[in-house]
Amino acid sequence: MLSKSSEGHYLAPGVDQSVKVVVLGPFAVGKTTLVGAVSEIRPASTEERMTKAGETVDTLRGLSDKTTTTVALDFGRLTLTEDIVLYLFGGPGQPRFSFIVDELMKGALGGVVLVDTARITQSWDAMERMEEAGLPYVVAVNTFADSPRYGEAELRGSLDLAPSTPLVECDVRRRESAKKPLIALVSHLLARRSLESAS
Repeated sequence: MLSKSSEGHYLAPGVDQSVKVVVLGPFAVGKTTLVGAVSEIRPASTEERMTKAGETVDTLRGLSDKTTTTVALDFGRLTLTEDIVLYLFGGPGQPRFSFIVDELMKGALGGVVLVDTARITQSWDAMERMEEAGLPYVVAVNTFADSPRYGEAELRGSLDLAPSTPLVECDVRRRESAKKPLIALVSHLLARRSLESAS
């Protein structure tokens, strides 16, 4: 029997694997946009207008155009293949919401860490959280028009990425491009499972 969402979108009859994925990264890196771009259902979002009080605790340097922020989570669903569906949980990027990120990571099989090359060091915290939780992850460079461009070797060096950690570039505003890190993550998870089964 098919399961039906409130929007009238059905899961395909062949779906037999559901995967919880977390999307992390610093404030204003594109997490809400990625979830919204790929979700096949209307995404749930907790975007709220930023307040003067928030400006005293959130670092807004270079982000003067930012007027809203995620205060809890973003949620979306993507049927990636005929038998795999992803449930996406985007976390807030500000340090003051780190307790929410800890909760969102529970039960996840893997994650995506979004990076803006103009603020590379701000993604280190999300990577560290993934590693401490033992979650496989991919790093996705969101290609902002005004951010500097670097080669893969230079990016891997700056991020101190393990050779096995996938690194992709994407434009989270475009659906097909925003899918790239999710496809890379599922491929990474399947490859790890094959290695574990063989050992």
